[in-house]
Amino acid sequence: MMQAKNTVAQTIARTHAKRMVLQELSAGQINIILKDIANGLLENTEGILKSNQKDLAKMDRNSPLYDRLLLNASRIQSIAGSIRKVMKLKDPCEQLLAKRKLGNGIVLEKITTPLGVVAAIFESRPNVVADIASLCLKSRNACILKGSKDADYTNRAIIKIIHGILKQHKLPDALVYLLPPDREIVSQLFTATKHIDVIIPRGSNQLIDFVRKNSQVPVIETGAGVCHTYVEKTAQIPMAVKIIVNAKTQRPSVCNALDTILIDEAIAEKLLTPLQIALGEKEVKIYADNKSYGLLKGYPFLVKAAKSDYYREFLSLSCAIKIVKNLEEALHHIEIHGTRHSEAIITSNKKIASDFLKLVDAAAVYHNASTRFTDGEEFGLGAEVGISTQKLHARGPFALEKLVTEKWILRGNGQIR
Repeated sequence: MMQAKNTVAQTIARTHAKRMVLQELSAGQINIILKDIANGLLENTEGILKSNQKDLAKMDRNSPLYDRLLLNASRIQSIAGSIRKVMKLKDPCEQLLAKRKLGNGIVLEKITTPLGVVAAIFESRPNVVADIASLCLKSRNACILKGSKDADYTNRAIIKIIHGILKQHKLPDALVYLLPPDREIVSQLFTATKHIDVIIPRGSNQLIDFVRKNSQVPVIETGAGVCHTYVEKTAQIPMAVKIIVNAKTQRPSVCNALDTILIDEAIAEKLLTPLQIALGEKEVKIYADNKSYGLLKGYPFLVKAAKSDYYREFLSLSCAIKIVKNLEEALHHIEIHGTRHSEAIITSNKKIASDFLKLVDAAAVYHNASTRFTDGEEFGLGAEVGISTQKLHARGPFALEKLVTEKWILRGNGQIR
């Protein structure tokens, strides 16, 4: 049932009003709350999984979103583990960034301070509820969460645990608030300029574009990933095969999974022979350009690529292949088709590797490694809000350190100008 407009507005206003409560808590108190939330998730694993099954029953098993939605005991342990890692991170608030005494005697300081109220709109990933809640609590931000209908049972099961912990600590549940999944509610977030400081969309390009075009509240994008791996002619073949298989198949439904393999024409035949065996074992569907299609004849999961396939974030056991002449052509392809998320080169040539790392416009760029490492936890940042592909405020894993802004503090003794 859709929540009435005035109720949504009241909820947003209440969260804004209660946000200051968090700034009264010490770092130690915040960490105790996070520890209790992590323990609460583990203690209620069975209940969360039952709710998750209700959501999974509504979804097509062949959908790329199915794996994103799926929870099991191991994944809940991982979510709890991420929260514990957030606990151990340095408190991002009230960090002194600069200090100096002005000529008139005023002492000037620049410190970090919470954003205030963070709203997140996301799709079928229930771990986002716990991740964003823990990051916002640690950074003293209140948060308003808007998930999709696909994950609603699971989202509500997780938020119930979080609210229970907040109640134990005599804190208002408005500090972490989950809105109903109805799409009509989104417009209420877009116009809440007095009560929401930033909106973060996490999901498909369609979702991100919609939020960017319609929100009056500032937006920090966490973008979809069309990720490339370029295999240069001096690459070690066994290494290239290992990296490509990992980047494509380790967890294909996530944004840092490999989408397009670019292969130097000088090494194409030598690489494709072992690569098709390795990808065939995983039943990876290949969308091939004319040159690679001719070399891959006999591969059981082969399709001729259309131009549109090179713009696709597959989110499944599928990828595109294109043979290129050299580094310049690979860079041009990435510039046209990439989403500035994660890009990789496999090469033994240090000069070419250096050029690639310098020239590719992306949040994370790799030499001889899988793009699957673009992740807040892998980077030692704890949980993440998402992977930002824009250039203002945050880029790459959008984690704890970017959930604060700056404040100037000036202390005087009667100075006037």
